[in-house]
Amino acid sequence: MSSENIYAVMDNASEVMIFTLSGFNGIVNYRFLLFALTFVCYCVIVQVNVTLIVAIIVDKSLHEPMFIFLCNLCINSLYGTAAFYPKFLIDILSTSHVISYVGCLVQSFVVNSSACTDFSFLALMAYDRYVAICQPLVYHSVMNPQRMCLLVFVAWILPLGQLLITILITSTFRLCGSQISRIYCVTYVIRKLECSPSLTVITVFSPAFTTTFYFCHFLYIIYSYFYIMKTCLTCKEERMKFMQTCLPHLSSAIVVIGCLLFDLLHMRYDSEKLSESARNFMAIQFLLFPPLINPLIYGLKLTPIRNRIQSFLCRKSM
Repeated sequence: MSSENIYAVMDNASEVMIFTLSGFNGIVNYRFLLFALTFVCYCVIVQVNVTLIVAIIVDKSLHEPMFIFLCNLCINSLYGTAAFYPKFLIDILSTSHVISYVGCLVQSFVVNSSACTDFSFLALMAYDRYVAICQPLVYHSVMNPQRMCLLVFVAWILPLGQLLITILITSTFRLCGSQISRIYCVTYVIRKLECSPSLTVITVFSPAFTTTFYFCHFLYIIYSYFYIMKTCLTCKEERMKFMQTCLPHLSSAIVVIGCLLFDLLHMRYDSEKLSESARNFMAIQFLLFPPLINPLIYGLKLTPIRNRIQSFLCRKSM
């Protein structure tokens, strides 16, 4: 490449201030139907998560570690979906599907940090159930209010701090493209637009550390529930406790882990053989199923929460 072409590429890279979201190209023919379905879906997500949050905050009998972690999991669902659905609804009806450079970085930060925070709280919930069932005599001393507050703080601050570092590193890249082949921004897709891959210690170590760190979360969740199930097989009373309190957590973990794995596979091995609609669905399922299904699982399966919501609805209808 001649020196003139190199300078031209560098000039183009410095002028990338707006990204085009090319994932919207195939929805023009059914955008009004998609808008209606998405709007209803987002309203339901907000309603079920807010209902669970309010029920836990209002009822002092639910101020226990398990329910506090669940409350934060629901708050995180609202946090993550807020970065996607409002912009997505606007873009569905718009003829111009663009997002600013800063807006793209912010959306990437919120969506990615929300996914990591989900893993943090699922790991905490697995730890809480492990102590409650396998070490019940020391549960209240181990999961005391001070330690619970510290765990909640760490579960929020670590993902936010890690993703903030990743976003700051990404913001230093020189980009040679402005077209994102998705319907929203994620860090991995922005990195693919980099003119020449950065091989510095920071750019390589940061994503590798984050991936390894949350893979360890995944292994811990699997180990905890495996050990809990092994313990519960020996006693009928413990089996009942597992069915009542651990099964919803395990179901939630399976939903989150399954959706995240599909999303990672979609990003790494984005197949051109799939239709654009199929690729779009795979891209948003992490922002659709966990925020929608998890509150329903807990609201229906955890008796204290179900009773609290039922009493609230009965009082409201009187």
